[in-house]
Amino acid sequence: MNRFAELFTALDQTTKITPKVAALAAYFRTAPEADKLWTIALLSGRRPKRTVTTTRLREWAAERAGIPLWLFEEAYPIVGDLAETIALVLPPPGQTSTRSLSEWITEIRGLAALEEPERRAFILSAWDSLPPTEAFVFNKLITGGFRMGVSTKLMTRALSQATEIPEAELAHRLMGDWTPETTSFEALVLTRDPEADLSKPYPFYLAYGLEDAPETLGPPEGWQAEHKWDGIRGQLILRGGQHFVWSRGEELMTDRFPELASLRDFLPEGTVLDGELLAWGDEAPLSFNALQKRIGRKTVPKKLLTEAPVILRAYDLLEAGGTDLRDTPLAERRALLEAMLEELPEGLPLRLSPALTFDSWDALAEIRVGSRALGAEGVMLKRRASPYLAGRKKGDWWKWKVDPLVIDAVMIYAQAGHGRRANLFTDYTFAVWDGNELVPFTKAYSGLTDAEFRQITAWVRKNTLERFGPVRRVTPEHVFEIAFEGIQASPRHKSGVALRFPRMSRWRKDKPLQEANTLEDLKEMLAIYG
Repeated sequence: MNRFAELFTALDQTTKITPKVAALAAYFRTAPEADKLWTIALLSGRRPKRTVTTTRLREWAAERAGIPLWLFEEAYPIVGDLAETIALVLPPPGQTSTRSLSEWITEIRGLAALEEPERRAFILSAWDSLPPTEAFVFNKLITGGFRMGVSTKLMTRALSQATEIPEAELAHRLMGDWTPETTSFEALVLTRDPEADLSKPYPFYLAYGLEDAPETLGPPEGWQAEHKWDGIRGQLILRGGQHFVWSRGEELMTDRFPELASLRDFLPEGTVLDGELLAWGDEAPLSFNALQKRIGRKTVPKKLLTEAPVILRAYDLLEAGGTDLRDTPLAERRALLEAMLEELPEGLPLRLSPALTFDSWDALAEIRVGSRALGAEGVMLKRRASPYLAGRKKGDWWKWKVDPLVIDAVMIYAQAGHGRRANLFTDYTFAVWDGNELVPFTKAYSGLTDAEFRQITAWVRKNTLERFGPVRRVTPEHVFEIAFEGIQASPRHKSGVALRFPRMSRWRKDKPLQEANTLEDLKEMLAIYG
């Protein structure tokens, strides 16, 4: 664990990319293979499941530190991180442990089979054998909230430097449905297994938001445009007589979209499509809310299959006949995709994402304005000569989203943030008027400057009416403009609506409380955009 704790410290002490990559590369050159494998897993989101509740950890930490639980609970929101709070209150260790990272994780995973007294004994013994930094890392592993401020891309770059395997090849090897329990460092990283590659998606190419006017991109004829659909980005893979559906977050979702199994009978072997998974009805996208009902399900009941059937709206062809096409220019990939889909019979759960016809940027701007009415978030711009790259790159792919919807609302509750914002009230609940009553309808915690958060924090401390644990009810006084991407009906909310991606776009110091929007205004927006 000492070696991994040193890596954690090195990564935590800098925000610069080069030192982070250098520290990781050095670690990957010298660490035991089992530890290297678990480090890759942790940095790619494959964390061990939580085996002890945070309630018990707080109780045991207070007991080990010899302080009352209420004092620990008061310190926790100030520090803002449970793992760090525990590490800070623990007394110095009375013994020394030589367990490696992988050995600690094996022990942690084994806690699930133990009774609570045995779990408590193990945790207390661990705390008594680890110095502060290692105890902090151990606590992170226990709570399941492990983050190191390193993206998968940076980790892959460092691994490439350590192994001299090309970064793009490594990125592909690290994709897929693997865990440290099902593979080894040798098999995953150092050995190319064609059989294992059958199910693996390609690293997704991600677009940046367009910041400047589209005219800065040059003549429009060099660009392909299509709508940016509001669904789940996914890849459909057909290899070895099987099909696989992967989300952008590297989650295998084949069983959640059984409709797509029929495509095995019509698409050629060795095909990989990139596109958007959409709930579909009457030849048009349904709301994201309809799709969301299926996201968390391992099996989908027939009723839901009927209410929210899913299609793949394809916009790129990454592999054809088993040949990797990612280095082929987009214009050629698009032509091959169109030819492939033209041969398919009607009624399949697969549609081409239409290319938009425009002869000027002004013409495309007009098309963009009407995107929301079509169930889209805006338009995508892709350079016709571009290859399909890995990760987020600037230059060839851009997303040009429609302006968000906005509504003015009143802040009625406030809660402290986490991490570096643990001393600030940054998480707010907002309400709109329903007659003379303020009805809560959404929460938001982003969009303001640090200076504005500090100003609101000082105000909250002076204007708290009631406390509910970490939440404070405050005097209704401040109006904020809330921006959001979509709105849908929601029986779970008192207001009857739920917003998609709400955030604070500005503090309306110019607007009096009585001029905030109403619940009727929200319902009118729901009728138009829901």
